Amino acid sequence: MMGLVNTVKQFFDDRYDTKLAGELISKQAFKRLPPHTGWLHVLGSLSLLLFISQTITGIMLLIYYRPTPEAAHKSIQYITAEVQFGWLYRQIHAWGASMMIFAVILHMIRTFFMGAYKKPRELTWVTGVILFILTITFGFTGYLLPWNQIAFWATTVGTESASKVPVIGDWLQYFLRGGDAVTGETLSRFFVVHVILLPWALTGVIAVHLFLMRLSNLATLERVGEEAPLKPEHGIPFFPVHVAKEGVVVMMMLAVLVTLSVVSPWEIGEPANALQTPPHIKPEWYFLPSYQLLKYFEGPYGALMGIIGCSVPFVLLLLWPFLDRGKERHPRKRPIAVGLGLFGLLGAMFLGYLGHISETEQTFFGQRYHITLKGWPVPLDDTADAEPPAH
Repeated sequence: MMGLVNTVKQFFDDRYDTKLAGELISKQAFKRLPPHTGWLHVLGSLSLLLFISQTITGIMLLIYYRPTPEAAHKSIQYITAEVQFGWLYRQIHAWGASMMIFAVILHMIRTFFMGAYKKPRELTWVTGVILFILTITFGFTGYLLPWNQIAFWATTVGTESASKVPVIGDWLQYFLRGGDAVTGETLSRFFVVHVILLPWALTGVIAVHLFLMRLSNLATLERVGEEAPLKPEHGIPFFPVHVAKEGVVVMMMLAVLVTLSVVSPWEIGEPANALQTPPHIKPEWYFLPSYQLLKYFEGPYGALMGIIGCSVPFVLLLLWPFLDRGKERHPRKRPIAVGLGLFGLLGAMFLGYLGHISETEQTFFGQRYHITLKGWPVPLDDTADAEPPAH
């Protein structure tokens, strides 16, 4: 065995400068990280590993999936019922999508509150926000592929919002759907975006993001321009110390994915039916804040204002490193930025919760309430005065 390894090594040594490549790999593998590097710093790697998991399970699903209105739902049923372990990797793919988005959000939260977006890491943050946008777009396009009732009508509602975009709204809606309504053409377009365009785009941005991150190393809590050179004896080696932490998190991630797949599997649902609208259509959890926010904009320009309102947070995230020019990184020394971050985070969570419970009945402090479309609680005895359900 060793003879074969030496032969292969000699083959490459004779043709390439493997010594230089080895030095580069060794420098990155044993690179020292700041002393405060802890468990929260594995969230970026966790997001990457979930993307790899999604890629592997997605390829396995593609072997059997058929992207047509007649065969899409049946192929999901076949994967779940007939293919060996098909139910497992379908569930891991479905749960992995939500976990990947959740991991990216947690990674961004840590980066924001630790001030790691400041100079010279502005572009690292910008590429991270782009990764977040691409990740939720992954979720949106993949949601339609099972071609069931909920996915069909959620996509119908989601693409309807595109028509409210100024100037290009009607064209954008037609482009997304491939027609005036959600049809097989829409399924085909979402399939191409989900399995071809987005993976390549995400892979490219991840490569740039990782390059920028390794180039500037992890941020410390020192002021901008005052980061002292990291002394080797004070730093934490990436390998094996930090890699060991990442290994523990990966095992936990796999355990959670398999547990959720077994204990709380995603239902296949009924096949899509354009003639039957299910009640109370709602998007996935990561779109609930925007979904709920849109309900509060009414009038002739309400939808337009709602689209603008939902776009503002993403624009602010992209521009934030260039808006916050202060030199402090420590959260205790950045009360305004931290306060705005907490306000935005809690606001998004509150809107998401209202979106989740809207148009349902809930019990608070022993009293039964009907939660209206806009999230207002109405005592059950007075539901006659509640807002009529949306159509």
